[in-house]
Amino acid sequence: MTGRTSGRRVAVASLALLIAFVAVPATAFLPPGAPFAAGPAGAAGSGLTITADTRYTVDPAKRRVHVAAVLSATNHRTDTKTRRFFFDRAYLAVQPGTTGYKVASSGIHPTVSVQKRASTYTLLRIDFGKQLGAGASRQFRLTFDIADPGGAATRSTRIGTTLVSFGAWGLGIAGSPGGSVSVVFPPGFSINVDASLLGKPTTDSAGNTTYATGALASPLTFFAFFVADRPGAYKETTLRIPIDGATVPLTLRAWPDDPAWAKRVGSLLTRGLPALAKDIGVPWSVDRPLVVSEAISRNATGFAGRYNPPAGEIEIAYYATSFVVLHEAAHAWFDGALLADRWASEGFSSYYALRAAKAIGEQKVIGDVLTPALEKSRVPLNAWSASGVDPAAVEDAEYAAALRLAGLVAKRAGPSGLTAVWQAIHDRRAAYQPGGPEASLETGNAAPDWRGLLDLLEERTATTYDDLWTTWVLRPADRPFLAERTAARLRYAAVTRHAGAWLMPRLVRDAFRAWQFDQASELLDGAEAALDARDAVLDATAGIGLTPPSTMQTAFEGPRGFTAAGTEAQAELTAVTAYRQAVASRPAQLDPATAIGLWNSDPSRIIGQAAAAFAAGDLQTSVEASAYARTIWASAANVGRSRVLAAGALLAALLVASWLLFRGWRDRAVGRRSVVLRGG
Repeated sequence: MTGRTSGRRVAVASLALLIAFVAVPATAFLPPGAPFAAGPAGAAGSGLTITADTRYTVDPAKRRVHVAAVLSATNHRTDTKTRRFFFDRAYLAVQPGTTGYKVASSGIHPTVSVQKRASTYTLLRIDFGKQLGAGASRQFRLTFDIADPGGAATRSTRIGTTLVSFGAWGLGIAGSPGGSVSVVFPPGFSINVDASLLGKPTTDSAGNTTYATGALASPLTFFAFFVADRPGAYKETTLRIPIDGATVPLTLRAWPDDPAWAKRVGSLLTRGLPALAKDIGVPWSVDRPLVVSEAISRNATGFAGRYNPPAGEIEIAYYATSFVVLHEAAHAWFDGALLADRWASEGFSSYYALRAAKAIGEQKVIGDVLTPALEKSRVPLNAWSASGVDPAAVEDAEYAAALRLAGLVAKRAGPSGLTAVWQAIHDRRAAYQPGGPEASLETGNAAPDWRGLLDLLEERTATTYDDLWTTWVLRPADRPFLAERTAARLRYAAVTRHAGAWLMPRLVRDAFRAWQFDQASELLDGAEAALDARDAVLDATAGIGLTPPSTMQTAFEGPRGFTAAGTEAQAELTAVTAYRQAVASRPAQLDPATAIGLWNSDPSRIIGQAAAAFAAGDLQTSVEASAYARTIWASAANVGRSRVLAAGALLAALLVASWLLFRGWRDRAVGRRSVVLRGG
């Protein structure tokens, strides 16, 4: 199986009970007073031994495993002159629910009957048909069938054309070393077996697969559990399930001989998927028909359900409970693309599975319970390994711990709060969004891990979860990050308040999203320095008719960084100084010389141009205009005096010129009269 997997391991209750039973000598279950009922020591001391070479032959067509055991009985006692020692019967424990008992022996007519039936064993009484005298040995052939009893999907014995599961025992009585076990499967089965004394399987020319032991030193402690299926033998059913106003196709693939599984799982999914969709509140995102297949475990720890998102396929074990079915259905949302950490996906899948079960009337569904025994195996959720890596006790403890934490988070966040978090993740809306109505949405490209989830939870639900993370999630090495985060967030809030309408640049928020708090601290140092420079500009421009340009804010909020904003602030302060100096040079009152000096000049208009250029961010033009206005005002008196002197000189020149002109005219007039007189 490729892609991401989500394993759900379970222990089938009846199977666990069966294993517990066969782990002790079968003779421990003999009735009081029966021969050889005293346990191994007493049985060995009685003088009778029985070993069994037992062959289990799987017969799927008849839904049974046929068992044939060659029993070798030996009387180890010795007769005396006054006493004879013989045995005329024995008691043998076999699997519970077995049927069709027959016994035979050459030349005699032994019989077999059921002495007692219990939930974990059947006790047989074998009457020898003829006394077994001291020193004698005899063989019996005992046959019976392990039949599929039907009933609950979690039953340990299932025998059909697609699935076979049963336990093979070593038979005999206590204190009787020897005997063997062999198990034969017909062709076509993929076989899983849990046993330590079986050799490698062999396959004969007909394709039958045989597992066999050697001679058993302690046959009554031997147990092997087989689970086998025939891959590809599925009956498909197409379901169309309404989700989010659309009809979602779902292909249900069940074994042909297990219609009960298809009916049960199909009903749960038809009712459960819409309930999950409504509760989680995130749109259905599986972009292909969902395939749900009946399966058995194929790994060492076992699983009851597994989801492969890239393939859009869920495997659900034939014995899976309703909780497991709904848990795997919830993985259609919590598939690794919504939340990155295994514990988060598993925990919230379990949480929503329980809520869906309640919503659809499956009242008896229970999830993983963190018992005191499992608590001893629990590790921080951040230390939970991939499926199949940790020991079974740790796996069970972590599933239960993840569900417990999901419930505690949900209790604080509330259903609507959780939905807000899932919607933000679905929309790729990162934590630490910039404020302000015109701020653009900042998105994240990956599913949040435990850090991003904590940030989004606190941001979207306005409550804290640090204590839950400390108790359930963090490894010892993770805990300093939480303390650093708290201090950094407090400082970020203070600097943000200082910034006011100015937005912190994205690189600061990205540092917080990545939990790079050393980098964030350096950036906040730069932000505070830039904001102090901004405040200096605001103070310098207050009340003098200057409006600070947006250039510094643009630099502060953009990728240019705080250094650029500080440089801009220094340039603005320089322009403000030039403006102040120009304004300071404006004469308070105009004397005649100054007034004459300002004639045909308008420094007030020029200083207005300086203010306009400053507001537009054209600092060079502002400085030049301020300097020009200052020069005009500063030199106006001198210019006026120069103009007065120049005007006086010009007037004198004009007077002299006028007198000279007049004199010349007069002289010419006198000359003309003299000529006339002389001529007359």
